[in-house]
Formats: sequence, C-alpha cells, structure tokens
Amino acid sequence: MARNIYWAVPSGSQWQVKHEQRVLSTHPTKDKAVEEGQRVAKANQPSQLRVMRADGTFEYEYTYGSDPFPPVG
Repeated sequence: MARNIYWAVPSGSQWQVKHEQRVLSTHPTKDKAVEEGQRVAKANQPSQLRVMRADGTFEYEYTYGSDPFPPVG
C-alpha cells in the first residue's frame, strides 16, 4: 500500500499543509502547520508528513503506520 505524503511548506509569510499539490490548510506559523499536518497524516495512515524549512529545503519527516523493514523486494 502506498503512503499518503503530506507537506508542511512555506508560502510567502504563511505556511501551508499540502497533499498531491492541493492546499489543505494555511497557517500563520510553521508550528501550527506542522501540528495540522501531523493530525491529517495520523488520520490517513500509512502516511508521512514532510516538513520544509523557510528557504524551501527539506528539514525532517514524520512517518505514521507500519514501516516494514527491511523493505520488500
């Protein structure tokens, strides 16, 4: 089963939570966007929330649901 990938990304002076290029919500701070992204990702497992820095580079991610190791294949 494929993971649902959610993003917390900067958007001007605000932050957005996105899924497949769709904006799910907009927030005044990164912390609020991460909180909402975690809530959405937890509700839609298996999933990941990938968090970006203000400059648009990758910072860290949260993984929810089973994460098989070693990977199949």
